[in-house]
Amino acid sequence: MILERTISQLDTGPVAADTARQMGQLGYMQWIASLPGDADYRRAALDAFDRAAPFMVHSPAVAEFCELLLSSVERPLTPLPLSLPPRQRRGGAQARRAVRLPL
Repeated sequence: MILERTISQLDTGPVAADTARQMGQLGYMQWIASLPGDADYRRAALDAFDRAAPFMVHSPAVAEFCELLLSSVERPLTPLPLSLPPRQRRGGAQARRAVRLPL
């Protein structure tokens, strides 16, 4: 299931606060995109929170994911602070050529 995959991807241990925020937001977007159109959102969000909560202690990214889940069901409803991470170059062809595979 996507929820288990999302939790395992987010459960990376200690990371910087900004990285945890970005990872939590991406995890939330991945999780919500996997919901069926006729899903009971509130129930699904609270279930996801219950299943992810045990991992919050050791993973700031999971804690951010859980915070988004809880914020999304609070009344009054307010927009969530979701954004994609900034685009960055990773080196392109030059970086790929620099990585030599052992023969």
